[in-house]
Amino acid sequence: MIASTTPALAQLQETGSNPTSQAEAASKATSPHIPAPKAEAEGAAVDLSIVYTFDVWHNSRGGIREGTRYLDNLDLTAKVDAEKLLGWRGATLFAYALYNNGEGMSRDLTGDFQSASNIETDVRAGRLYEAWIEQRFAKDQASVKIGLYDLNSEFDCQQTGALFINSSQGIGPDFSQSGENGPSIFPVTSLALRGDYRFKGGWLVRAAVLDGVAGDPNHPKRFAAIELRHGDGALLVGDVERELGRYRAVIGYWRYTAQFDDILATARAGHPVRGGGNDGVYMTLERRFVPVDQQTDSGLRGWLRLGFANDHYNPLDHFFGGGLVYTGPFKRRAEDQVGIAFGWAHFGKPYRRAGALKGNPSLNFELSIEGTYRAVVNRWLTLQPDLQYIVNPGAVPGRRNALLFGLRTQVGF
Repeated sequence: MIASTTPALAQLQETGSNPTSQAEAASKATSPHIPAPKAEAEGAAVDLSIVYTFDVWHNSRGGIREGTRYLDNLDLTAKVDAEKLLGWRGATLFAYALYNNGEGMSRDLTGDFQSASNIETDVRAGRLYEAWIEQRFAKDQASVKIGLYDLNSEFDCQQTGALFINSSQGIGPDFSQSGENGPSIFPVTSLALRGDYRFKGGWLVRAAVLDGVAGDPNHPKRFAAIELRHGDGALLVGDVERELGRYRAVIGYWRYTAQFDDILATARAGHPVRGGGNDGVYMTLERRFVPVDQQTDSGLRGWLRLGFANDHYNPLDHFFGGGLVYTGPFKRRAEDQVGIAFGWAHFGKPYRRAGALKGNPSLNFELSIEGTYRAVVNRWLTLQPDLQYIVNPGAVPGRRNALLFGLRTQVGF
């Protein structure tokens, strides 16, 4: 199962604002999920929000077994404009705590690798998720951020895909599968230092160095697991973004400095065989196709994402996904969204060969197809029915394709 990232923050942002990052978009409203009026948001020195997200899912066929699950996610955030409050020019302080009930759907019912719900976690726990300081300078063209940080708030994310509930549309599973305890993403993050610079002509360059092991794998329920252990190494990530008219393109690269067990060599030797070079590349292209009104977000958007990971150390060697989202499908429902997305996860030869040696053969791919509709009932409530069909869940031979029905509800203040 692949962890997802910042699911609630990503999902109920102002649509169509085309932010520099999901975190930046979230910071523009009193609640990062249900936008406040601009005058209120822009005038506040301290923005506080509480958002409760809950899913009810039913696996009607296939997977491991049929059944129903209730998943939840509680977000508490505080954003401080340090210039307004403290006179600290160009600085922003941010803190984010979350709680999840630990119920398992992909783990217990569907058995899929990509994780059908982006708020599923392995354990019931409350955590300090983010706590960082950002300093902007060079006439707001550049910034540095330091602290506990979700890398997917700015790296390997796209606004269009934030509508969807399947984890693969938040961060590619080629990236999220990596590391000893996953990279610094939902639900466990690590200390980081991030810098960015926006050039003229729509170019944005970002880079970050993070602790190579997020949280404490031996104590997954710890509220604030900040560990800098010998041997953790670092996770290095950088990307380049270009916005041009209706297009937005991103190419990024990540690499761990620590060594990892070589999947196939370890299986053949019967003991850990370690090596370096655990890295990967991701590419995203987004486009706005049919703007109904240039002054609003109404219209059709689409995206494609392609990612690769070193298959010596990771189950997936590449992933291809994408989808379409239409905002304002009805005249009186300008903020509603409807969309369809897919995620094709390919398992590398080393992983499949290693499984065969251990008596656990594997198919070579898993495919998820998702259709969803997000209805904005009012400024504090949204409802989102969701349908997912998963081909080859977990790439386990003989496991039937899964059909999932779900309803996501979000309440935010």
